[in-house]
Amino acid sequence: MIETVNPATGRPLEQIPYATLKEIESRLDRARRVQSAWAATRPDERAQVLPRIAQRLRERRDHLAEIAVREMGKPIIQARAEVEKCAIACDYFAGNAATMLADEPVSTNARQSYIAFRPLGTLLAIMPWNFPYWQTFRAGIPALAAGNVLLLKHAPRTTRCALETEELFGDVFAGGPLLQTLLIDDETADALIGDPRIRAVTLTGSGRAGVAVASAAGKALKKCVLELGGSDAFVVLRDAQMEDAIEMAVTARFQNNGQSCIAAKRFIVEDSAYDDFLERFTASSQALRLGDPMEAATQLGPCAREDLRETLHRQVSGTLDRGARLLCGGHAVERPGFFYEATVVGDVAPGTPMFDEEVFGPAAAVLRARDADDAVRLANASQYGLGCNIWTKDVERAQRLARDVEAGSVFINGMVASDPRLPFGGVKASGFGRELSHFGVHEFTNVQSIWIGPA
Repeated sequence: MIETVNPATGRPLEQIPYATLKEIESRLDRARRVQSAWAATRPDERAQVLPRIAQRLRERRDHLAEIAVREMGKPIIQARAEVEKCAIACDYFAGNAATMLADEPVSTNARQSYIAFRPLGTLLAIMPWNFPYWQTFRAGIPALAAGNVLLLKHAPRTTRCALETEELFGDVFAGGPLLQTLLIDDETADALIGDPRIRAVTLTGSGRAGVAVASAAGKALKKCVLELGGSDAFVVLRDAQMEDAIEMAVTARFQNNGQSCIAAKRFIVEDSAYDDFLERFTASSQALRLGDPMEAATQLGPCAREDLRETLHRQVSGTLDRGARLLCGGHAVERPGFFYEATVVGDVAPGTPMFDEEVFGPAAAVLRARDADDAVRLANASQYGLGCNIWTKDVERAQRLARDVEAGSVFINGMVASDPRLPFGGVKASGFGRELSHFGVHEFTNVQSIWIGPA
């Protein structure tokens, strides 16, 4: 049985049985039949399905948000925004996917030649708990628009979110369900990657999960996209608009209770601005309202699991033991559930847990840089390469610095975020492949060259 737990109370929510082998086989066969019918439709016909999904998301927004809060603890306002973001993605690809998938003529020595984008087939989507709806839609909607169908293996902690997601797609296509949820464990998911009915795999998760999935996909010669988290740098140069930078820094670190792959985690501040930033950032972090995530006024909820809170405390304590300075927080909260104080640690250095590891919880590491070049050096001194923020009034200089940043995205004077119009993904240990934009639509297609001769 899968048991879900409310992280705000520590109490069990419900028990849901894993799928039987017979149920798994039935869903695999059904996905193959549905995909054949779905792929036979034109891109513009497929696009017409997406607004119906967006409408259902908006109609069920509050219900879906409350389930996410109960299962993983994000503040209710943020949960509602997550559902709306899924609807926005549906709207965007409804209006643009057909153009993205249009044949591209190419001038060659042929009478006619062009590039066509054909769907690969059934996609296994292995998704995490921290954005239980958005992660699935971010990976899934571009793939569906391209003519693939999805089998969703969600994190056990957000099983009810997974079942609700399946219901959203229900009967929007007459040929059958475009998304089915598989209630399976990790071992079964790894085995399924080798099944010939699965044509490709997408994973958002930990580095360890990425290695396992990439290994299984490689053995089976299956295409995969991996989004494996990050330790994003938030670079503040001495000429930054400090008030704006600090306001955004707090949001960038503590949104979703600090549990986001693209959350800013390492705050790298140029020497002359360091003390001012640290003082004001600490005060703003301390002012966050921690409490019941179901209450609209709550800004900081619990960690999703007890073991995640323990890992976070180990990282904070290990960094302090190596000479860093605790500015606020640093302890679990004495109340039911898995709460941890908003924490700021200053004078962090490479070689400490909060610099070297991904910190998945409400704790910020602040570092001092000699100058802008040193800030970029520190930003790159990480195994991860997902996103980076640069704050400065000199935008041209920031653009020059961005060329040297080893990350999938660089946001100048703004917070790193996923946007349907922009490709999303990373480099180094943050994974490979892209979601969203036309790159995400093409990611799970057979990019097919058509040559017609003679010239």
